[in-house]
Amino acid sequence: MNNEENLSFILHPSASDKNKRLDAFLAENIENWSRSRLQKAIADGEVSVNGNSAKSSYKISESDEIEVELTEIAADNFEPENIPLNIVFEDEFLAVINKRAGMVVHPGAGVLGGTLANAIAYRFKFETEEIQNPKSKIQNRIGIVHRLDKNTSGLIVVAKTQEILEALSQQFRERKVFKSYLALVHGEIEQNAGKIDAAIAREKHNRTKMAVRLHGRFAISHWKVKQRFEKFTLVAVEIKTGRTHQIRVHLAHINHPVVGDETYNSGRDKTVHNLQIRQAISELNRFFLHAEKLSFTHPVSKEKLNFIAPLPDELVNFLEIL
Repeated sequence: MNNEENLSFILHPSASDKNKRLDAFLAENIENWSRSRLQKAIADGEVSVNGNSAKSSYKISESDEIEVELTEIAADNFEPENIPLNIVFEDEFLAVINKRAGMVVHPGAGVLGGTLANAIAYRFKFETEEIQNPKSKIQNRIGIVHRLDKNTSGLIVVAKTQEILEALSQQFRERKVFKSYLALVHGEIEQNAGKIDAAIAREKHNRTKMAVRLHGRFAISHWKVKQRFEKFTLVAVEIKTGRTHQIRVHLAHINHPVVGDETYNSGRDKTVHNLQIRQAISELNRFFLHAEKLSFTHPVSKEKLNFIAPLPDELVNFLEIL
């Protein structure tokens, strides 16, 4: 399995894999990832067995379904690209970037260029000999600490060194990072605030989608109404965990799916009665989901860093239509 093609995938052991340690099995099947890095991924909850968390020492069986979601990438085989970035903050250790909607974070199946990782490889490693030759392949791992979906805009933090990457990853793991998103959802929410505590796992019959499932991975989202419209509600969502598609799945679970999210809103975009609004949704070409606020402790200075990214113009314009 080449993780440059997939960052999220399912592995099914064979009879010959029986009783192998989980970390050893993964190291044999995921290229460019050392056993120690995979042990860290397991500890971070990025690997589950039969929908449950597991330890590196877990002895696998032939019937196991092993789900892997890697939040880091071994950047050995993709080229740096000179792509403009909206950098909110930068020092010698890290950078905070306001990602535009439509930009994929990591290279993956069918997407080998134009990603945030390609851009970062160029922007932060340009002084090295490898980058001065545009045909060369960068040999350093890209320090993207967390993810945003392709069609979600907003703040994302990048580490420039291995030490900073590990320190920031620990803050995320210990839930010491504050992340708040703005989402416009279908329907008028009556309450002013609420909490969604619902475990998330992949759908049984569509492995590209996530769903609320009893034996999924623990996930909590807190939401608060920011503004009400006829047939729509703007909410701020603070996530305590970082599961794949968490906000989108959780909001759909309470029957208030994100506007523009065709994967999870069950066709609600196409049933909007107001023709002008329905047309505006179709022209968005993105989710109405924006990573607005990000706060964490600088690993070196120990200063508390707080960042806010205002809504991009296309979302502001959409609210004006409402």
